[in-house]
Amino acid sequence: MAEERAAPLRLGSTAPNFKAETTTGPIDFHEFIGDKWVVLFSHPEDFTPVCTTELGAFAKLEPEFTKRGVKLIGLSANTVGSHGDWIKDIDEVTGSKVSFPIIADKERKVAYLYDMIDYQDTTNVDEKGIAFTIRSVFIIDPKKTIRLILSYPASTGRNTAEVLRVVDSLQTGDKHKITTPINWVPGDDVIVHPAVKNEEAKTLFPDFRTVKPYLRFTPLPKDKTSAS
Repeated sequence: MAEERAAPLRLGSTAPNFKAETTTGPIDFHEFIGDKWVVLFSHPEDFTPVCTTELGAFAKLEPEFTKRGVKLIGLSANTVGSHGDWIKDIDEVTGSKVSFPIIADKERKVAYLYDMIDYQDTTNVDEKGIAFTIRSVFIIDPKKTIRLILSYPASTGRNTAEVLRVVDSLQTGDKHKITTPINWVPGDDVIVHPAVKNEEAKTLFPDFRTVKPYLRFTPLPKDKTSAS
């Protein structure tokens, strides 16, 4: 049973806890998170084309998430048995090996808890008339805090590289007093956090440069390039 949430989820909210059956066994979500980062992502239904490509892509990129201390967990509005059969198709079609858990959410308990329901397309329902989930993504840190929320329509597949890029940005920002500019990827220059005064910046980032008083770029020193 999923726990009731009192308010809409926002960045900085605590990720609601729930218990659920998954393809790797039952979980308590907060226990599953433990001391890791987690990417929770939902799918409308098993044996659908876009979802099949997405799960295969996440499975192929899972080693990169693991390097960063990130666990993956999917969700789809079907049973564990259906998920198991679908995984065989995913691995066959995409050449992947899906090993991360997929939550069975046929009654949409977790989907409603995390507001993953499609309100745009009211025809997007199952045979019982229950709304399917949209493609939601949540990045959750080890403190159980929601750090990113993305929502895609059922018709549009996600970009796994972008999810990984955001993880890199969040972890780098948590470790250092920086923010990341548009299209940033690890190795690019970062932005000195506005709260850091120039005197402190000279110590932290000897090579920083000022473009505008509010915009200061810097490479990360070599001993500060690791995000996790």
